[in-house]
Amino acid sequence: MVQVSVKGKYQAPKVVSEIGCNHKGDFNIAKELLKLSKDAGVYAAKFQKRHNKELLTPEQYNAPHPNPANSYGKTYGEHREFLEFNLDQHSELKKYSESIGLVYSTSVWDTTSAKEIIQLNPEFIKVPSACNTHMDMLGVLRDEYKGEVHISTGMTTVAEQEKFVKFFEEKGQANRLVVYSCTSGYPVPFENVCMLELLKMQDRFQGRVKEFAFSGHHLGIAIDVAAYTLGAVWVERHFTKDRTWKGTDHAASLEYAGLQKLARDLNSTYQALTYKETEILPIEQVQRDKLKYRDR
Repeated sequence: MVQVSVKGKYQAPKVVSEIGCNHKGDFNIAKELLKLSKDAGVYAAKFQKRHNKELLTPEQYNAPHPNPANSYGKTYGEHREFLEFNLDQHSELKKYSESIGLVYSTSVWDTTSAKEIIQLNPEFIKVPSACNTHMDMLGVLRDEYKGEVHISTGMTTVAEQEKFVKFFEEKGQANRLVVYSCTSGYPVPFENVCMLELLKMQDRFQGRVKEFAFSGHHLGIAIDVAAYTLGAVWVERHFTKDRTWKGTDHAASLEYAGLQKLARDLNSTYQALTYKETEILPIEQVQRDKLKYRDR
């Protein structure tokens, strides 16, 4: 069932600009991407936080990057450290976001990162698809944080989805969950987006979680409106200043013009998804008086 209010009106869409690591490790670029996100008309912008030596095994940390052309270090660990901001920097990004009227958030990939970002008390914290079975980290977000917890479901079975929803339900906290339909791929061809999974997700979790969302890794903006009309209150897209920059996410990201058009189209759709207040609207009455056939 598509998520609308009792009056039949959709909730206003909330677009999330996923900056992630597209700042290339440059704090000034990160702030610039926040300003561009605000100018594009989105609701929130999001980064990522990792403690790489906690997240990665020593073998993973010291291995070469799988795509050396995208690497910012000699090893994968060095690459990840180069792209990482510390807590003080995240605090500054949050303050800057709030100063321009933009909601700040971060995806957390490990327990230490979760505990750190909780100190900033953002409106919501995101759990990436890769970490939605990390029960220790989910426990921190459930028990030590009061904001919304957004969880992506790429590469996740129905049983795994049910597990994390029940985990929050155990302490009456599932009403803080926002669950994202997602396919993990960069980029994702349209036939693998599987948008109708949103409907299955609502069948399973309607009334158990707060809201539903869509995290898209496809090209273009043609199908995001479909996600919204199918019940995704939140629409998240990766954002970059330049899709040709070095890094794994840029190619599947939107640039400024695309993000701006996405926010515009979703807000236009929101305005259009209503019922007529009268059989003949005032805008139609003028044309009716002039054009409507009448028996002579």
